[in-house]
Amino acid sequence: MPRRLSYREALREALREALLADPRVFLMGEDVGRYGGTYAVSKGLLEEFGPERIRDTPLSELGFVGAGVGAALGGMRPIVEIMTVNFSLLALDPIVNTAAMLRHMSGGQFSVPIVIRMATGAGRQVAAQHSNSFEGWYAHVPGLRVLSPATAEDARGMLAAALADPDPVLIFEHAQLYNLEGDVPDHTVVDICSARVRLAGTDVSLITFGGCLPKAIQAAEQLAMLGISAEVIDLRVLRPLDDATVMTSVRKCRRAVVIDEGWRTGSLAAEVMARISEQAFFDLDAPLARVCSEEVPIPYARHMEEAALPQASKIVAAVQALLGSAP
Repeated sequence: MPRRLSYREALREALREALLADPRVFLMGEDVGRYGGTYAVSKGLLEEFGPERIRDTPLSELGFVGAGVGAALGGMRPIVEIMTVNFSLLALDPIVNTAAMLRHMSGGQFSVPIVIRMATGAGRQVAAQHSNSFEGWYAHVPGLRVLSPATAEDARGMLAAALADPDPVLIFEHAQLYNLEGDVPDHTVVDICSARVRLAGTDVSLITFGGCLPKAIQAAEQLAMLGISAEVIDLRVLRPLDDATVMTSVRKCRRAVVIDEGWRTGSLAAEVMARISEQAFFDLDAPLARVCSEEVPIPYARHMEEAALPQASKIVAAVQALLGSAP
């Protein structure tokens, strides 16, 4: 029977299961031990598994991510938690220049089986330096697998598959999802290759991921009351992208809006739109559209932050414009 779990609880269960299943697995990061994690995901794990496997680190992303890469090369299965995606920029060298490239540079002799988790996204009034969405940046890099679980089930099920991957996997957890609840089967098996159709529809494809999924579903519900049937696609896996699921939806609905909390310029939304144009251009009945964050640092003031981010109302307006029914 499925259980009702919060996104946070699902992540904690996944971590605990991984630690129990394989003695090579350990968790490291800032405040993951005694404090229980910045978002309380690892609460209680230090008491159960001890400081050798739940390791608090200094405030040096460059240092502890580099140590995680070394541990993975040495045969361990590290799960490295970075407090927020903004701080991951301090660890770009070990992530991009080492972990992502070592299989290629060694001619296949070495792999780096590391999982790096980080909170991402805005909407919590923590201002510009703690509110960015850099998933698209990392999805640009060959050698990385980039995941964006948007449901409690995916949060519960993706970690085991990520740990089984011989190459580096980045998991982006949108901070606004931690309290979200969902039904989680007892034996959760989630692939880390494919997108999912979260809501079937016929008039327009809403293509999104992560923290924008609830907004897309809310927009689809509002559109349904207007007589517009929206299909919601959750990309889930941002590298490699599942083109087949996206194109199937676009060819059916013949219109598409891509929703991405990243900035519009150079966004992952732009990549998805380019692929649709390359593979399904003649199936479209209207130009592609996207809803992204405004081209500004994320503001602190709540009303300004809300104005800067994608919202259900913006998605509805974009769809109405495509259908020629904007008020």
